[in-house]
Amino acid sequence: MKGTLTIASREFRSYFDSPLAYVVICLGLFLLGVFVFLLPGGFWQIDRASLDRVFRFSALGLSLLVVPVITMRLLAEEKRSGTLEMLITLPVKDSEVILGKFLGALGLVAVLIVGTMLYPFLMFKWPWHLGPLDLGPVLTGYLGLLLFSAAAVAIGLMISALTESQTVAYFITFIVLLALNYFSDIGSLASPKIGQFLQTVSFSENLENFSRGLIDSRNVVYFLSITVLCLAFAFRSLESRKWS
Repeated sequence: MKGTLTIASREFRSYFDSPLAYVVICLGLFLLGVFVFLLPGGFWQIDRASLDRVFRFSALGLSLLVVPVITMRLLAEEKRSGTLEMLITLPVKDSEVILGKFLGALGLVAVLIVGTMLYPFLMFKWPWHLGPLDLGPVLTGYLGLLLFSAAAVAIGLMISALTESQTVAYFITFIVLLALNYFSDIGSLASPKIGQFLQTVSFSENLENFSRGLIDSRNVVYFLSITVLCLAFAFRSLESRKWS
C-alpha cells in the first residue's frame, strides 16, 4: 500500500509540475460554463433549478477531453522513454504501479470535479440566489460522476498500457469513451435486442439515474466492474513484459 500511495503522489504532483493540470482544469471549467449556460437549451432557457446539464456535459467533457489527455501518458510514455523497466525493477509490485498511476490520474480528475461544485454554490448560495435547490440529486450526481470518472480513467490506463504511443493511446481512448457515451443513441437505431444491450452498457444511460437523485446498485456495479476489469487488463499487460 505504501508503494501505491508513493506512486500515486508522484503521478499527481507531476501533473502540476507542468502546465497540463492548470490548462485542463481552467479549460474544462470554462467549456463547461459555455455548454451549460450559453448553448441553446441552456440553464437560463429551461426555467428550472436543475443541474442535470452540469453532470451531462461534465461527463462528456471528461470523456472527450480530460481523461484521454491525462491517461495517454501514464504507461505509454514510460514504455517509450524506457523508464518503465526502471520503475518495475524497484521494490514495488506491478499491481502497486497500476493502482498508483490510476489513483494519481483519478486525483486530478477529482480536482476538476470538485471545481465544478463552484457552479451550484455560485448559482444558488452566493452571490446569486436562483431559488431552492434539492441537494439529493446534486450529491448523487457527483457520486455518479466520480464512479463514471473511475471507469473512464481505468479504460484510459488500460489503453495506455497496450501501446507505446501517446497519440495512439489518446485517439483510442477518445473513440472508446465517445462510443460508450453514445451507445444509447446508437441503440435507438438498431434492432430491439441490440438496442437494449447498447443501452445497458452505455455510460450516459448508467449515469442518468444519479443525476435524478437515484442510486441504483446496477449502475454502481456497472461502473465498478469496468474499473476493476480494465485495471486487471492493465496489470496483465504490464506483467506480460516480464515474460517477453
